[in-house]
Amino acid sequence: MCLAVPGKVIELEGNKATVDFGGVKRDIDVSLVDAGIDEYVIVHTGFAIQILEEKVALETLELWRQMFEAME
Repeated sequence: MCLAVPGKVIELEGNKATVDFGGVKRDIDVSLVDAGIDEYVIVHTGFAIQILEEKVALETLELWRQMFEAME
């Protein structure tokens, strides 16, 4: 099973970006997409593989939050 997670690009330098996953920040590779600062991307194994509309990204993040909350 593969897992891809949405995050927001907060810094960008060449093909590297810092992405915020709801407070957890990671450096990822954006060479596969044309992402800009403040855009949401789907990240899999350290690579942004798709740009998401903000509304879709926020809905997905809310579902993740609800799922983790239910697990507690």
